[in-house]
Amino acid sequence: MSTGTIHPSAVVHPGARIGSNCHIGPFCVIGDHVTLGPDCQLHSHVVIGGHTSVGTGNEFFPFAAIGLKTQDLKWKGGTTRTVIGDHNVFRENATVHSATNDGDATIIGSHNHFLAYTHIAHDCRVGNQVIMSNVGTLAGHVIVEDHAIIGGLAAVHQFCRIGRMAILGGCAKVVQDVPPFMLADGNPAETKALNKVGLERNGVSEAAQAALKRAFKLLFRDGLTVSNALAKIDKEVPALPEIQHLVTFVMASERGISK
Repeated sequence: MSTGTIHPSAVVHPGARIGSNCHIGPFCVIGDHVTLGPDCQLHSHVVIGGHTSVGTGNEFFPFAAIGLKTQDLKWKGGTTRTVIGDHNVFRENATVHSATNDGDATIIGSHNHFLAYTHIAHDCRVGNQVIMSNVGTLAGHVIVEDHAIIGGLAAVHQFCRIGRMAILGGCAKVVQDVPPFMLADGNPAETKALNKVGLERNGVSEAAQAALKRAFKLLFRDGLTVSNALAKIDKEVPALPEIQHLVTFVMASERGISK
């Protein structure tokens, strides 16, 4: 490492690749198959293990545990990976587990914020600019699209998907897919409204917001089956990019959508 610091109490395996200007604090442990990109900061007591690749400018707070073996009892060995992008923040006690099957990976994008005690299980795919509030939990194989927000203590069932710019209320229990641009809450979670605040914050046009409001009514308020609602959306709602993404997401759902 050309610049940066490694505290004398930290344990960094000689095989680990440490980028420039990384700062590794007291009592951190870095495994032999770990790659840290430049400008990463590990405050103290951080453990990064497994075959884990971390990009540029990530920040890890005390007791974060990243890239360790899956908790899935189906694990049979082999090489599994954890891939993390750039400029993410992992707060205290956040955990990210590696994939289950040989050759697979848990993948996290960039500019995400994972608050204290959040958990990202094996084989998850998390996009960019996602916020997970304290004790938010993703079970295995969950997909979270860009700009989604997971409320505190919310739990997402295996194989569910959280759509782009969706928001989950605190303590929500998600057992089906949450469509993009929507607000879901409850136990089990139901889609309650359009995520109007999130749309405004992310610069979604007024025309797209109006179209999404109409699509929300057809999908969740008019008592239609999903297939009939999609047919009416196709006929009655402008085919803006946001509507196309919503329709594609719903059509691809295997677990059904949270209604």
